[in-house]
Amino acid sequence: MESGRKSLPSNAYTGLKAGEKYLPLVPNDAPLPEVTPYSLTWGLIYAVVFSAAAAYLGLKIGQVFEAAIPIAILAVGLSVAIKKKNALSQNVIIQSIGAASGVIVAGAIFTIPGLYILGLDASFLQIFLASLFGGILGILFLIPFRRYFVKEMHGQFPFPEATATTEVLVAGEAGGQQAKILLRAAAVGGLYDFLVSGVGAWREVVTTKVFGWGQMLADKVKLEFRLNIGAAVLGLGYIVGLRYATIIAAGSFLAWWVLIPLVYFIGQYIPGPILQSKIPISQMLPEQIFGDYVRHVGIGGIAAAGIIGIIKSRKIIAGAFKLAASEIFGKSIAAGGPDPEESRLQLDIKMKWIVTTLVAAVAGIFVFFLTAVVGGNVGWAAIGAAIVVIIAFLFTTVAARAIAIVGTNPVSGMTLMTLIISSVILVSVGLKGDQGMLAALIIGGVVCTALSMAGGFITDLKIGYWLGTTPRTQERWKFLGTLFAAASVGVVILVLYKTYGFGPGGLEAPQASAMAAVLKPLMSNQPAPWLAYLAGAILAVILEMLKVPPLAFALGMYLPLHLNTPILAGGIIAHLVSTRSKERSVNDARRERGTLIASGFIAGGAIMGVVSAFIVFFGKQLFNPEWTLMKAIGTEQWDKKIPSWVNSSGAEILGFVMFAIIMIYMYIDSKRAAKG
Repeated sequence: MESGRKSLPSNAYTGLKAGEKYLPLVPNDAPLPEVTPYSLTWGLIYAVVFSAAAAYLGLKIGQVFEAAIPIAILAVGLSVAIKKKNALSQNVIIQSIGAASGVIVAGAIFTIPGLYILGLDASFLQIFLASLFGGILGILFLIPFRRYFVKEMHGQFPFPEATATTEVLVAGEAGGQQAKILLRAAAVGGLYDFLVSGVGAWREVVTTKVFGWGQMLADKVKLEFRLNIGAAVLGLGYIVGLRYATIIAAGSFLAWWVLIPLVYFIGQYIPGPILQSKIPISQMLPEQIFGDYVRHVGIGGIAAAGIIGIIKSRKIIAGAFKLAASEIFGKSIAAGGPDPEESRLQLDIKMKWIVTTLVAAVAGIFVFFLTAVVGGNVGWAAIGAAIVVIIAFLFTTVAARAIAIVGTNPVSGMTLMTLIISSVILVSVGLKGDQGMLAALIIGGVVCTALSMAGGFITDLKIGYWLGTTPRTQERWKFLGTLFAAASVGVVILVLYKTYGFGPGGLEAPQASAMAAVLKPLMSNQPAPWLAYLAGAILAVILEMLKVPPLAFALGMYLPLHLNTPILAGGIIAHLVSTRSKERSVNDARRERGTLIASGFIAGGAIMGVVSAFIVFFGKQLFNPEWTLMKAIGTEQWDKKIPSWVNSSGAEILGFVMFAIIMIYMYIDSKRAAKG
């Protein structure tokens, strides 16, 4: 770097004393190249690739991995490998553009697949525009809050993900080795998950029912243990960490090992179906009891957790709104009154352009709803656009604060509340049934994407603040990354739907399934499980009183058990890796190496899942609907044997064994790290 500095200042992560200033790694008067053909090209490539990978993983397990760290590692590794000079600020731009992938994906997959699950079709244009407009709103609403979160509150928020990404970008010399570790882990995780999802070498979801005692417990008391053995899910659990993994798993254990047996214990004496169910409880499997009854408690908890978040953030919302107003009506750095020492480092897009772009975006949303969602009804289109703008603005600071404090964005809970609010409003104006469900889920998709973008983009801007990147540059080019990510998500969702389908028997899309479960009774004049929602809401309040994060617990309650148990396994490995040595530097180095391995598992497993889907999809389109991957690789004699093998007890037991092997590999490889 031209400044000669190789590390962040000592006050990078601490509060500033009176009169003290933070001076970033790249000083104001000596900027490095930022947007170049190199940084633009690689940023867009990563936006497309990681959009595809994140969409597959999110639809499979309901969790979207954050792409910022893997992209930062790859960017640094490439710049070191080609010996590119002064690449730090370019790598920040690569990361910022590419990271649009994960946040756009979250908005789309948590809502849009719900349309297919409800028997409605969504076109590419609907998916693309909902994602694009949501991303644009998220960027525009966040910019007025940037100075508050990244500068005025310097040292007050930990920004865990931004901290990790910044450290990766700063470690220029070490970047090449870090990239090697990540790529090797991606190869291992990708091959492992490809053998499961692409070839069917062993069972992907294993349960204790494979054993005699386990089958007896499942039959008699509806009690079972379930586990997804994927490397990608294990890696996700490692990054989540033991604390949140334990809270998520605890919610799942309450749902599956307390509430499901309790519902069966009482319901087995009721002869016929009750409420929205089609079969008696006495004839239900544990997963059916979960879907029809218990999951709604978790949904109520998520919605209440979102309300609690807004109440706790009310002062921040008010303060940030005043800041935004002062940017428009008073003198500020962005509006033309710059501090000479900070003009570049605190330069945002001018407020007049933000307002102009916002007006254009709202008009675009109105036209989109009018022509592609509500069938030309002007009143309905106007109401839909108003719901989107108001809720997205109110929740923007909640999303940003959550990311700044714990690195987790409660976007799913806020989106569920959006669906409930919008459904009540739309039904009151006569928009219900199939068209009402379409409108509500599209509204939810736009809001969800906006909030996801707001949370993700504050991370990018904090990274830029620490390192000395021009905020205006990040803000301008984030729009382009959003455009490419939205287009990629639209294509991938359609391909995965036509290949696997969504819901039972296909990609589970658990978040979207929950959204559909909430929406259908509201829009179809069916009895909604309001008491279950209320129970979840009361539980969320109790958890908040106990200082247990209610959102994480509620998420565990409505995600299937087999998706939460491997997350707990990953969290346990993270704890063991970072606590076995008496020397803190060794523990830190091991934890960092494990993070690289976990990121590789996530990226490799998800990308290979997408590759498998595309191979099968194009094979079916080019040849015939019965075409399979086994025929593609020339082993047709196995084609008829694979289904029976995958469903056999041998494949299930092998799944347990292979998961134990991949866990041991992650633990041993992580502990190979030397002192930091």
